[in-house]
Amino acid sequence: QVQLVESGGGLVQAGGSLRLSCAASVNIFSFNTMGWYRQAPGKQRELVAAITRAGSTNYADSVKGRFTISRDNAKNTVFLQMNSLKPEDTAVYYCNAKAYLEVWGQGTLVTVSS
Repeated sequence: QVQLVESGGGLVQAGGSLRLSCAASVNIFSFNTMGWYRQAPGKQRELVAAITRAGSTNYADSVKGRFTISRDNAKNTVFLQMNSLKPEDTAVYYCNAKAYLEVWGQGTLVTVSS
């Protein structure tokens, strides 16, 4: 069974940084795309950033220039470096992987205080 395990969430002040990690139980090249989504209270889940097998990336407009998605192929891990955090970045962040199936992690909470 494919599993994604997120870590790295927590409480940070506005302007601070966090790095989220998503460790996959299989080779991440098994997936066409891996990404990070987030869901704030009362809002729909939205795409934050994604990276394809070829290494192409895309970002939500709200995080461009502040967040960076990357991966460590040897460790089967995808990262989300989040800088210049804002209170509106507060949400549960989910790792996602897409291939012939779609897999979600359990989520990690990021809270940004003002």
